[in-house]
Amino acid sequence: MSIDKKFVDQFVKITSQAALASSYFVGKKDKIAADKAAVDSMRTNLNNLDIQGQIVIGEGELDEAPMLYIGEKLGTNKGPQVDIAVDPLEGTNFAANNLPGALSVIAISEKNNLFKAPETYMEKISTRVNEKNVIDLDFTVKQNIYNLSDYLNKNPENLTACILDRPRHKEIIDELNKLKVNLKLITDGDVSGALLVTEEKYNVDIFLGTGGGPEGVLAAAALDAFNCNFQGRFLFKTDEDKVRAKKMGINDLKKKYELNEIVTGDSIFCATGITSGDLVEGIEIQGNNFVSETLVTHKSSDLKKVIKLKQNL
Repeated sequence: MSIDKKFVDQFVKITSQAALASSYFVGKKDKIAADKAAVDSMRTNLNNLDIQGQIVIGEGELDEAPMLYIGEKLGTNKGPQVDIAVDPLEGTNFAANNLPGALSVIAISEKNNLFKAPETYMEKISTRVNEKNVIDLDFTVKQNIYNLSDYLNKNPENLTACILDRPRHKEIIDELNKLKVNLKLITDGDVSGALLVTEEKYNVDIFLGTGGGPEGVLAAAALDAFNCNFQGRFLFKTDEDKVRAKKMGINDLKKKYELNEIVTGDSIFCATGITSGDLVEGIEIQGNNFVSETLVTHKSSDLKKVIKLKQNL
């Protein structure tokens, strides 16, 4: 089974409209308003689509509505049954402070083909290398770097690692510095960080560290279409986290997930720029029109490209 290609254009328009709605709050220091604008736009437009959609990864859970919450049903209730993962505003601080890299992101799959990820942290690793036993979450940083060096026939000092600049990553960053690996430190937005391994032009060989679980699943949908490698392991620290995980059907709390366990079957992924970043340009208003750029993938049709759209305001 595959998702009809006609949905690609529809979802590109949905993330473009959400990015536009959020763009009016860029630089206004109000990340909640920027996020809400994207959420409201996305919800309205998803409800107009001929799908039987359900949010499996959203902005929190039922008690936190008006977010697009996990379990929320969307669409006209006609058409295919689909799972939907959303991050209407990825990089809330980027939007609030007019920094590069804010995105509006959505991924869809056929029903039951997207992992239902709880709102918790996830250890993750991604690379372009798709061979077994080169890169692995269970290996040390040193082993991963040496394996990658050998595989790519590069010295460690010619590799670049992307990682969130957080105190929790101090040991990993120290180790990478010891190995003389080049660092691309990001302050936010770990969907885009994971996607920088997809193409050589971004000059990132490996993405690693701990970030959001939902963002890990969203990134996996795009990485799958690029035939990249991704592994993730959820971190359930509190009893509350563990109870929620069990409710979502996660019994092995220490399991390492391969990409094909996170996204199975066909998927569509769209990420539209709100502010310009590494992956795509931000929203640009031109008179009565706006221009958006969206990185889009559709696995079954092998579509992987940036689509530039000009639409009426």
